[in-house]
Amino acid sequence: MEKAFSYRFYPTFEQENLLRRTLGCVRLVYNRALAERTEAWYERQERIGYAETSSKLTEWKKQEDLQFLNEVSSVPLQQGLRHLQTAFTNFFTGRTNYPNFKKKRNGGSAEFTKSAFKWKQGQVFLAKSPEPLNIRWSRRIPEGAEPSTVTVRLNPSGQWYISLRFDDPRNLTLEASNQSIGVDAGITSLVALSDGEKVANPKHFDRHYRRLRRAQKALSRKQKGSRNRDKARLKVARIHQQISNSRKDHLHKLTTRLIRENQTIAVETLAVKNMVKNPKLSRVISDAGWGELIRQLDYKALWYGRELVKIDRWFPSSKRCGNCGHVVERLPLSIREWDCPKCGSHHDRDVNAAKNILAVGHTVSVCGATVRPEGSKSRKAGARKQKPKS
Repeated sequence: MEKAFSYRFYPTFEQENLLRRTLGCVRLVYNRALAERTEAWYERQERIGYAETSSKLTEWKKQEDLQFLNEVSSVPLQQGLRHLQTAFTNFFTGRTNYPNFKKKRNGGSAEFTKSAFKWKQGQVFLAKSPEPLNIRWSRRIPEGAEPSTVTVRLNPSGQWYISLRFDDPRNLTLEASNQSIGVDAGITSLVALSDGEKVANPKHFDRHYRRLRRAQKALSRKQKGSRNRDKARLKVARIHQQISNSRKDHLHKLTTRLIRENQTIAVETLAVKNMVKNPKLSRVISDAGWGELIRQLDYKALWYGRELVKIDRWFPSSKRCGNCGHVVERLPLSIREWDCPKCGSHHDRDVNAAKNILAVGHTVSVCGATVRPEGSKSRKAGARKQKPKS
């Protein structure tokens, strides 16, 4: 199974100089190729692909004002063009928006394939650098595995990270368990489980909000282009990085526990991109990290031999009585507990939703059916596509 481990590393002065020049060249080539493709389409209605941009890269290297492109490894430049091609492919298939130009303040990344780095005795040697990278090995890659691709990344806070992609030969399948759990994501509680447990929402952004606000106000007062503004920008970026790290750490611990304890995990498919359009809830929804929660459960279930069942987002899990199946017409978010008008059962909104998700998850897992409100349909039949908005 293909995996990637990420590590923090600390380059020497010479290595950092080379890496910063490499990132700058990758950014320049990517932006030039994007500008060429955009101009060709809008002015001549001509489509330019990867092969044409690769030929243009050869021409750019021959220009007198772009001779510095020859001073760095050519592999990251070619990989940057491949990433641009992937971005256009995703755009034409409707998965993403039109590609954006890369900016220096966002850091950047450079991908090295096997011809541009060496793996010797557990150390990484990048092209044009005689010394190995000083990597902080938080965990070692499995014995017998060798990296096939190395990606070097500089985040906006000035920290260097390296990602090693490799094929993991180990079988990490956990011993089978007879436990199953339903997971309902929320805001007051990060998740509510079908066994009645509620995991509190740490609200990482709120914990650092006052520091971040002061740092951003200080940044707004600095003169553009000054060294003090650059220092203030780094301070803001470090706070954002701290928030992101604490959020990911908490989600990793939670998802790992759920995977280890349960054979089957049932969750709802959430349209987070649409939900964050709500101006009153966008910040707390983004801070909860529901999309990252489901993403981690997805790949960890694949790693450890568990089953993750995703039920339809239109299933009325909160409004359905877990005892008799009655569905109430309205249940505003302000109502956290309610009584079923048909059987009189008292429900906690979130726990009841988690129990319904688990029950339907078993149905989807066994029967292969969807759970849309209009009735159950076979997966193979295919859902009717929604008409595009005018």
